[in-house]
Amino acid sequence: MPATTTIRRVPAFITIALALLMTSVDSTIVATVLHDLQHGLNTSINWAGWTITAFAFGFVLMLPISGALSERIGRRRVFMGSVAVFTLASLLCGLTDNIVLLIFLRALQAAGGAGITPSATGIVVDYFGSSRDRAVSLFGSIFPIGAMIGPIFGGLFVAYWNWRGVFFVNVPIGLLILWMALRYIPPDPVRERKPGPGLDYLGLGYLGVCLLASMLTASYLGEPDLPVLSAQILVPGVLALLTGWRFFHHIHRSSHPFITPNLIHGPGFGVVNLINLIFGGITIGAITLIPLYATNRYQMDALLSGSLLVAQGVAAILLSLLCTLLIRRTGYRLPLYVGGVIIAIGMTLLALPPAFGWSPFAWLAATAFLIGVGTGSVNPASRNAGLQLAPKSAATLAALRTLAMQLGTITFISLVTTVLSVSQHPGQSQAWIYGGLAALVLAALPLVHRVPEHHGAW
Repeated sequence: MPATTTIRRVPAFITIALALLMTSVDSTIVATVLHDLQHGLNTSINWAGWTITAFAFGFVLMLPISGALSERIGRRRVFMGSVAVFTLASLLCGLTDNIVLLIFLRALQAAGGAGITPSATGIVVDYFGSSRDRAVSLFGSIFPIGAMIGPIFGGLFVAYWNWRGVFFVNVPIGLLILWMALRYIPPDPVRERKPGPGLDYLGLGYLGVCLLASMLTASYLGEPDLPVLSAQILVPGVLALLTGWRFFHHIHRSSHPFITPNLIHGPGFGVVNLINLIFGGITIGAITLIPLYATNRYQMDALLSGSLLVAQGVAAILLSLLCTLLIRRTGYRLPLYVGGVIIAIGMTLLALPPAFGWSPFAWLAATAFLIGVGTGSVNPASRNAGLQLAPKSAATLAALRTLAMQLGTITFISLVTTVLSVSQHPGQSQAWIYGGLAALVLAALPLVHRVPEHHGAW
């Protein structure tokens, strides 16, 4: 199998890193050009905002599917196919003059991007041997880089070109990645065709409807003018519960399920997925709303409040790199404990008013940096803890991890924006939310003891 195939690890990892960076930049860059996009296509801000929502929908829906396809038809095939779809959709997004078509193309773009992380993880696990734990850990430093430079690039495109540039820039990068993948990533091994069951389309259907309905529910919860018991919220909410129940009922009784139940809630896997949801997804959602908090509570302008995330990103990158080097000695539990405590302290200080005579900007930048230290400490351990239990299912596990984080982020943001929309003092309300999140992270710390411990390479 692939373990005997030679691979040039450095150029192969650079290929993978470029693809991960391209998708992470795209997750933040579009938000900075919404105003320009709205006027360029002569549409409303609500329709323009759906270009972000559609990307989230497409990404979440395709994550489990792309993970299963990577296990089934090959890592490189899915990786290159995903990059090709993302690149083509980016080109078409930049060319369109219709907002409805742009929303559809953004969902298609996300469907391509969703396949990159699971297939890239599978490639690393298959070919990087004893270095695979460190290579996978380095993924955690790539995503903060993309999140930081995305808004910067978006501002440059608006200032010196127009909104179409945020999509066109992906085309040469995508073509470069495809060329590098052909050159540096080994072809998938020939798989012998054996008679047997096909893809679990029924399970796919249940999961797809459940995720889409859940995303719609979360999205409508963020609408300030909709009551909680409105049909727009209740109908997709009930549909999500029903199809979610049917999905779990199906995979527990199917002889060849789409996703093995053990990977979702089995010993070791369940607690790791829950930690990824809380320490990863919900925390990312809280970080995303820091600029809004700075504006609501301290009346900072957009440029100043947006720059706060640079401090968090720098800290996350530095600590991810440090913990990648140390994780074989520390194991998984110690960085999860330390990172969780630091996140809780950072959230608590974020909720409090500035102390020691510090300005609001300096106080928020310092607390954002502290939260970045916590997330950077958690990332390598939370990424490796599940993978080392079942390396052969690396792509599916990577997809489940990203799915848990995405659902945590989107749900948290939707619920918070719902609270803020009815609050007379949104800045103070958001401060209470950050305090509550600190309590949640502390309450989740005992879960770390149930994470399977491991020292050394796997």
